[in-house]
Amino acid sequence: MDTMQRLMLTQAEPQRMDLGANQEDSYEAENLLQKKIWLPKLVYDCLPYFYLTAGFAALFATLYIREWFWILPHYLLFSAACLHLGFAIRARRAKTGGSA
Repeated sequence: MDTMQRLMLTQAEPQRMDLGANQEDSYEAENLLQKKIWLPKLVYDCLPYFYLTAGFAALFATLYIREWFWILPHYLLFSAACLHLGFAIRARRAKTGGSA
C-alpha cells in the first residue's frame, strides 16, 4: 500500500457521534406534543365553529380574488384544512357525547 491509500483509509474510519443533544431535543419535543392543554369551556365549545367559519370565509374569499392568482391554492388548502378540522371535531364530539 502506498502512502496515499493509507492516508485515505485512516481518514475514512468511522467516527462516533455524540447524539445526546439530539436525542434530548427529540425527547423534549415528544413530551411537548403529548402534553394535554387546558382551554376555557367557551373556547373549547366554539372551536369547531371557529374552524368552520374560517374555512367557509377562506373558501368564499377565493371568489373575490381578481389579481393575485398565485394565492388561490393557499386559500383553498387553508379552507379545506379548516373545514376538515371543524367537521371532524364536531363529528367526534357528537360520537363521544361532547367529551372529545
